[in-house]
Amino acid sequence: MTEFIRKRAKNIQNDLLSGITVALALVPEAVAFAFVAGVDPLVGLYAAFIMALITSVFGGRPGMISGATGALAVVMVTLVAEGNAMGALGENLGLYYLFLTVMLMGIIQILAGVFKLGKFVRLIPHPVMMGFVNGLAIVIFLSQLGMFTKTINGEKQWLQGSELWLMIGLVAATMLIIWGLPKLKITKKLPEALIAIITVSAIVIFSKLDVATVGSFIRDGGGEGLKGGFPLPVLETFSKIPLNIKTFTFILPYALILAAIGLIESLMTLNLIDELTETRGNSNRECLAQGSANIIAGLFGGMGGCAMIGQSLINIKGGGRGRLSGITAAVFLLLFILFTSSLIEQVPIAALVGVMFMVVIGTFAWSSFRIINKIPRADLFVLILVSALTVIFDLAIAVIAGVIVSALVFSWENAKRIRARKRIKEDGTKVYEIWGPLFFGSIKAFNEKFDIKNDPQNVEIDFVESRVADHSAIEALFNLVEKYQTAGKTIKLKHLSKDCKTLLYKASNTFHNVIVEDIDDPRYYLAANPEDFTKPLNEYNF
Repeated sequence: MTEFIRKRAKNIQNDLLSGITVALALVPEAVAFAFVAGVDPLVGLYAAFIMALITSVFGGRPGMISGATGALAVVMVTLVAEGNAMGALGENLGLYYLFLTVMLMGIIQILAGVFKLGKFVRLIPHPVMMGFVNGLAIVIFLSQLGMFTKTINGEKQWLQGSELWLMIGLVAATMLIIWGLPKLKITKKLPEALIAIITVSAIVIFSKLDVATVGSFIRDGGGEGLKGGFPLPVLETFSKIPLNIKTFTFILPYALILAAIGLIESLMTLNLIDELTETRGNSNRECLAQGSANIIAGLFGGMGGCAMIGQSLINIKGGGRGRLSGITAAVFLLLFILFTSSLIEQVPIAALVGVMFMVVIGTFAWSSFRIINKIPRADLFVLILVSALTVIFDLAIAVIAGVIVSALVFSWENAKRIRARKRIKEDGTKVYEIWGPLFFGSIKAFNEKFDIKNDPQNVEIDFVESRVADHSAIEALFNLVEKYQTAGKTIKLKHLSKDCKTLLYKASNTFHNVIVEDIDDPRYYLAANPEDFTKPLNEYNF
């Protein structure tokens, strides 16, 4: 996938030009997701402007683009419908419930940033990451297929005949320009996607071809056009919606789901861009920025949003690396709405579809097919599972399921690694040397290692190559000690690390009598941040 990303130096020109390209691509996406959520197109456009601007200025990943997304829109449509049903006869309050929910969603995301929950994105395994990328590529591809339809008598029907071939031809021309320009080395000053959009738009306009445009797309969806005013605070939200417990209990579940989906998609996209650009973003700062942007979006009549992988990849491929690229995209999107709506409405949908298809090709991890027979079957299952769940349900369910399955596989594999080497000392003491982690998954195998009835009077358990990890392990040790003591035998625990001793001493006073304090006990330490350990190893006082 890294071949898809052209290595360009970070500079103002690249950021400006790439930002303009992204702004053009944001228009149909924001409008489409607004239709999915059942709200006016301007609600999606305002959300895209606010989200892109605030996260670009304050976010933790320069170059990443945020806006209204389909993953959130599919949840919002139910919220809006139920909100409309809660209003008085003929009074549709769903939109105001949406604004209030988006603000609460933002507060939850800010709390996630304050409590530094963004760091847990590090726990996402690579197969889950690959599944996420592949699933999103498929979702983006499927979403673009809707552009090959038209509305007849209120029903969507596939394009046919010359209309279909014209659409395919323009899409192919766009893709060919984006693919061919880097090889021809004609120019490196302008992003290929921007050149392709301008070229195909010129062909359509000057040839007067009858094809779907941004303007016709908005009108077919029930909108009146792209033009709108500057976003202003929607203070009616607080007068039309009663701020009481009933409202809070209604919007809270939606806010939690939206916050989770938004943060997962944003942090996964952040990780992907980190990998592609070989730089590192700040996940907790991104949580704070996403939350702040959603609060302001809800206040100013936007449907909220999160990071957009498609637009982010367009930006990165176009050379956008700094915060200016996202700011440019947001500002130009607003300019389109305010001043140049008539021009932008003439851009053919086929040109934007072609750009998104190239994003799909660049996003999909084609190496997945090459490594099918080279990775563990469990990892392959997780990769396919996450890809499928992303397409069938949504990103949050897919990633959570993938992490859970990966954790269970990891636990199972480590549970099988518990070993006990047995030997008899000269004084007749039997020693069990434990190898492998002692935790909830391995305690059954651990207990099977001991022969309490036939063991000699004195028994030692050596933990020099093991570690007591959790409450299940503590309980297993406590029960084992009790069984030996009930049998009238002496048991000692040796070579426990300092952390393990602390856990056992806190759990029961029984362990004070059985743990042997040796000067050669192993000492394990956990580095919360790799940056904490920057000196040579021999300079630390372990």
